[in-house]
Amino acid sequence: RWSSPLFLAGESYGTTRAANLSGYLIDHGVAFNGVILMSTVLNFETILFSQGNDLPYMLYLPSYTATAFYHKRLAPDLQKNFETTLKESEKWAAGGYNEALAHGDQLTDAEFKAGVAKFARLTGLPQQYVENSQLRVELMHFLRELLRDKKMMAGRLDSRLTGPAPLDAGETGDFDPSMTDIRPPYTAMFNQYVREQLGFKTDLTYYVLGGGIAPWDYGVQNQNRYVDVSDALRSALAKNPHMKVFVGCGYYDMATPYFAAEYTFSHMGLNPTVRKNISLQYYTAGHMFYIDVPSHRKLKGDITRFVADALK
Repeated sequence: RWSSPLFLAGESYGTTRAANLSGYLIDHGVAFNGVILMSTVLNFETILFSQGNDLPYMLYLPSYTATAFYHKRLAPDLQKNFETTLKESEKWAAGGYNEALAHGDQLTDAEFKAGVAKFARLTGLPQQYVENSQLRVELMHFLRELLRDKKMMAGRLDSRLTGPAPLDAGETGDFDPSMTDIRPPYTAMFNQYVREQLGFKTDLTYYVLGGGIAPWDYGVQNQNRYVDVSDALRSALAKNPHMKVFVGCGYYDMATPYFAAEYTFSHMGLNPTVRKNISLQYYTAGHMFYIDVPSHRKLKGDITRFVADALK
């Protein structure tokens, strides 16, 4: 099978491994026709909220807006058109909001209040809450606060899904309602497929999330860094300019937000001749967008066209 077409696919943390593997294998004589990345995170600086790192605040904002739109928490004019509202959020996130974050506590009172008002408008959060958060609302705080008045909270894997949060206290919820909705049927169907259809039997533990995979090893010299494998993928694309890359993003995915994926690919310094090999597709669903029936149908068509194009 050495002459067969080669495709590599990864989802979530799997996209990190797939990107890194594509860069490693091209240096060992193995070139892929295509790499499929679903719910992508290549540079963890874009999604990890930490002191001094403002990137996630900017890159999560459009996903906050999409979630607020779905739950009808925005002003009437913003609830008219999903795409138009998202574009407004993306523009302000990369522009005015990014500039405000960069200024830190050097904003004038007028600038700060204007930023608070705009952020509240695009997220559906109370202005006082945004002001108290100093314009920096972390993900789990947003998911808890958005529906607090309904004693509900939104999910991280899929922010369309909600769960009860009867105690009107605390900054975050005590569980992810999207996880509790998705994981039980996923576990049951996976076991049925593997054991009955594939006939695979083992007493080994299957880790649905993490678990058996060791933490990233930075080495003693390189502590306190963010995982970033975007350069490995850039290297693979430079050395194999025929390779195509498919990037699937869910608008309601709050684990790997779509705007962060866009940011990562637009900052890889790719030659225009290979930049066109990257295809980003969007789905009105969450992290596991293939469990959403319309998105599953769209994904099938998108992947079919991607593979056909990669084999030309």
